Amino acid sequence: MKKPLIGVLTALLLAGATALAGAAPASAATAPAASEAQTLTDAAPAAAPAPAAPAVTVSFAGTVALSNCSGSLVRLPGSAAGDPALVLSNGHCLESGMPGPGEVVVNQASSRTFSLLSASGAKLGTLRASKVVYGTMTDTDVSLYQLNTTYSAIQSRYGIAPLTIAATHPAQGTSIKVVSGYWKKIYSCSVDGFVYRLKEGEWTFKDSVRYTSSCNTIGGTSGSPVVNAATGEVVAVNNTGNEDGESCTVNNPCEVDQNGTVTVHQGINYAQETYGIPACFAAGNRLDLTRAGCTLPRP
Repeated sequence: MKKPLIGVLTALLLAGATALAGAAPASAATAPAASEAQTLTDAAPAAAPAPAAPAVTVSFAGTVALSNCSGSLVRLPGSAAGDPALVLSNGHCLESGMPGPGEVVVNQASSRTFSLLSASGAKLGTLRASKVVYGTMTDTDVSLYQLNTTYSAIQSRYGIAPLTIAATHPAQGTSIKVVSGYWKKIYSCSVDGFVYRLKEGEWTFKDSVRYTSSCNTIGGTSGSPVVNAATGEVVAVNNTGNEDGESCTVNNPCEVDQNGTVTVHQGINYAQETYGIPACFAAGNRLDLTRAGCTLPRP
């Protein structure tokens, strides 16, 4: 997994400095503008062109930096402006340590802080958690913090809106951006495919996203939102990669297919899908793991 940066080696810090120096621009390239309307002919008026989809610019707006990881301010499709705000990161980024296999953290008090970033990556202010709503490394690698403030209060004070977690499964070939608030770096690639089981040390993740090779994420990018470059929605959360070519060890996850065949892709990185999260929340951003359609592991 993309380790939390506690006791990180000097070499990694130097590598991070290099990454910062060559970081991508704060905003991704804007989609091409819509073509001009067709000219009417004398014989018969041409049909009006379909409205162009709004251009999506993926930036650092809505992302946060943790003490050791990355994350994002997120809303669910049904969240309201007055709901308590949520921050998404990895289960292995929890301040209490990595949950063991089968362990699920629910509604645990927390006062953790997060640096809220502007579109350019500048720190706007500090957000504070009131609790860990949910955290686990079983089947997935996710943590969700509830803040002591609302989306509307954050919007009013900082001008920042949350990212929306998509409620549909991502598609192979989708263009994505992995946005690291910790390093203030945006990685661009595509969804290469999906992994039936991704095994790493004691943990097993289900239906993981495999990136194409250009998303060469590093330690500290853990918890970064994986954003659909066309819609701006969060489709996954960045969490691990095979660093040394080893098989099924920590920092060297292996892929296991439905027949039990093990495959190793050194240098390839992965994320955990987030489309199943919305089904586990009721009105008011209230976690309810008993809701119909909720498949997140229970305590």
